[in-house]
Amino acid sequence: MKKALIISYYWPPSGGAGVQRWLKFAKYLRGFGWEPVIYCPENPEYPETDLSLFKDIPDSLEVLKYPIWEPYIFYKKLLGQKKDDKINAAFLSEKKKNKFLEGLSVWIRGNLFIPDARTFWIKPSVKFLRKYLQHHPMDVIISTGPPHSTHMIAMQLAMQSGIPWLADFRDPWTNIDFYKDLRLTSWADKKHHRLERKVLRTANAVSVISRTMADDFSRIFNRRYEVITNGFDSADTESPEPEPDSKFSIAHIGTLASSRNPETLWKALEELVSIHNDLAKDLEIKLVGSVDLTVTSAIDDHGLSRFVKKVSYLPHDEVVACQRKSQVLLLIINNTPNSKMILTGKFFEYLAARRPILCLGPEDGDAARILGETHSGLLAGFGDLEKMKSHILHFYEAYKKGTLVIRSREIEQYSRKALTQKLALVLDGITAK
Repeated sequence: MKKALIISYYWPPSGGAGVQRWLKFAKYLRGFGWEPVIYCPENPEYPETDLSLFKDIPDSLEVLKYPIWEPYIFYKKLLGQKKDDKINAAFLSEKKKNKFLEGLSVWIRGNLFIPDARTFWIKPSVKFLRKYLQHHPMDVIISTGPPHSTHMIAMQLAMQSGIPWLADFRDPWTNIDFYKDLRLTSWADKKHHRLERKVLRTANAVSVISRTMADDFSRIFNRRYEVITNGFDSADTESPEPEPDSKFSIAHIGTLASSRNPETLWKALEELVSIHNDLAKDLEIKLVGSVDLTVTSAIDDHGLSRFVKKVSYLPHDEVVACQRKSQVLLLIINNTPNSKMILTGKFFEYLAARRPILCLGPEDGDAARILGETHSGLLAGFGDLEKMKSHILHFYEAYKKGTLVIRSREIEQYSRKALTQKLALVLDGITAK
């Protein structure tokens, strides 16, 4: 088999969305002629841990680890947090913080640690992997970001060794939704853009997770971009289908940051439960994952707290069961300038759960297109209160009749195995040149 060195910050026991994409690729790559070798930190700062994901790691897979120094210990001291407190992603805050100190820490993170807080892992990783490659030849190097420090490692290795390099973007770089919140100086902003463009220009291939992300990167540097979406693992849903919730459950799985606060949904539910007594008796809002303080406050303001069932975190196998049991799965696209390109990994797991999806997002975005093509649910645009109320009532009436089912189609193209085959073809292409 040809061999691929995969540089990823996230690897089990990491939980959350960041680990899924390359864990699943590694699971299936051998079936398409590629042997993965993973390189990851020995002592990372993960927002969540999930021991259930170890079962997806292929037998005898080689995993290289090297220590990382991250500045989060100073961040925690600055904000008065404990050493073992978790650092949430995407500026999510479940508790009130000192705004001045939080702003100062954000400024330091954005301007002094470029491209990100893992920048101190770059130099020692290049040194370690350069020695490793001298005795263990690789056919391709793969980096997956964020964090984009992984691309810096791969770029230096590729330039020094001549090994072909695939740069994989699970999220944008300078067009990520919280980029504007980093409080960047002009100098730091220019450096981020310069490094981003250098990666896009230098890599032998660049993969992204949506068509709109490919278009967005093309405006930065015009080249071919391989669109390989996130997906679902069919093996996760092989068990018998569970009984659906007795309540009319609307479930959101994953992080609810302030940029995903669905004000239109809360307003729609507030109005509907005030006039539909049966809905008020049957409704359950399931929130599984971290929830920003702004979201919790909005739920309180709309009088919906009594309907909420909150679970901070579930292992991935339990998440899959929860999705399959829920009456309706809630998909919220960030209400940010890059909303059209957002395709969360959770969306594809929703497809595999084969439960109706209720989406709040741009009507002309990538998520809306796939939702329509697969016939997997209904979408209301940001601020479209009447359409949101109509969709909720449509699902609720079907729930009362016992006919709330979904007949999705053509979703197998988003299976992890099919997507890995697509990835393998890209790797074959850049190593054949």
